[in-house]
Amino acid sequence: MTEPGDPRGTRWGTRRFSLRGRVTLLAAACVAGAVALVSIGAYMVVRSNLYQQLDDGLMARAEAAVASPQVQTELRQVPGAFLASADLQIGQLTAAPDVQHAVMTYPLSSSAPPFGPDELAVANGDSPQSMRTDFRTDSRVVALPSGHGEAIVLAQSMGPTKRTLNELALVLFLIGGAGILVAAAAGTAVARAGLRPVDRLTSAAERVARTGDLRPIPVSGDDELARLTQTFNTMLGTVADSQERQRQLVADAGHELRTPLTSLRTNLELLLAASKPGAPPLPDEDRVDIIADISGQLDELTQLIGDLVELARQDEPRERFERVELLDVVERALDRARRRAGEINFDVSLQPWVLTGDNSSLERAVLNLLDNAVKFSPPHSTVWVRLYPLGDGTAVVEVADAGPGIAEEDLPKVFDRFYRSSEARTLPGSGLGLAIVKHAAERHGGAVYASRAPEGGALMTIRLPGAPG
Repeated sequence: MTEPGDPRGTRWGTRRFSLRGRVTLLAAACVAGAVALVSIGAYMVVRSNLYQQLDDGLMARAEAAVASPQVQTELRQVPGAFLASADLQIGQLTAAPDVQHAVMTYPLSSSAPPFGPDELAVANGDSPQSMRTDFRTDSRVVALPSGHGEAIVLAQSMGPTKRTLNELALVLFLIGGAGILVAAAAGTAVARAGLRPVDRLTSAAERVARTGDLRPIPVSGDDELARLTQTFNTMLGTVADSQERQRQLVADAGHELRTPLTSLRTNLELLLAASKPGAPPLPDEDRVDIIADISGQLDELTQLIGDLVELARQDEPRERFERVELLDVVERALDRARRRAGEINFDVSLQPWVLTGDNSSLERAVLNLLDNAVKFSPPHSTVWVRLYPLGDGTAVVEVADAGPGIAEEDLPKVFDRFYRSSEARTLPGSGLGLAIVKHAAERHGGAVYASRAPEGGALMTIRLPGAPG
């Protein structure tokens, strides 16, 4: 006896009603139903035919008895059929007002056939014929008029017919039972073979849950279960890629955090050492430099943590996107970029474009491109911003600056996480801004490109699907 929450009861119930057992039970039940229907149908058809043959044969012999010539006996004349009726009961019923006064004449070598009101009605001429089952003697009784107020009555036992039907029922039952057993065995074999991939999937899922091992499962065949296995392998690959990205992100973040944290610790230790009693005081100029250095390192840490949080937020699945006016997104990003651009000018040309996505994610991506362009542009220079459709169901957002541009060897790597070119290492930044841009574009079904602008600076492009606004 197990309690409702007892795992033993759960495991017992799972084994008792396993999928393999249900398939076997279903196969046996289907075959049992089909065998039962076929057996009942066959039995009813054979039964009807046997009884019909019995009735037809009995009626034919009754007609022959009526048509047979009269034979003179010691007492009276009787139908000649009396002499050839060893397998049935035959008699001649004389009409009378009621059954008690009726007279039945029959061969001495046989017994009198049963008779009643139906047969008397035929002898009296009230009915052309009769056929019925006499349940007292378990026989079929037929009566035909023979003229002169008499009727020929024949009765034949239904015992042989019933024995034949009983034997048929036994044979059908045995064959049906054997068929059900064979179906159950076949169902078990088919279920075992068919569910073997499911067992492999189950074992793989248990292995993943137990060990974290994300190795793919071997795929054989091209049926539904094979496609399920391929889908499961794809899921395992996605999980493995996600884990690898997480490990890489943690490793890169740790590496990037180590430098500012080490510098912060060094500066704080200098300040603490200078504040101890008896320690030589720090010159005011050095103290100001250390405090400024700490402030800059805190700003760098804040930006790095903010970018990491943004990447983690973008990795979260979105249940529902919304309608996005890309022109409004770019204008909002421009308003924010202008407030911190200083002496940088913006040359803007925007055309309406609509897509389905995440407003904040796209705005952050465009703002990162603008901030990147501002960071590398010399004072009083211009940043060019363009939004226009390409005519193939996509539009591009282009941001070009007048800075030093991107070296050819750096072009394939500028969108990698924490990648910073040799020119950018001395500038503030986390190395995640362009990675956030790439992630946002790909999440919306688009792509990003880096190249050199005609003016010589860098040209960053986001390409997004959508429709003209």
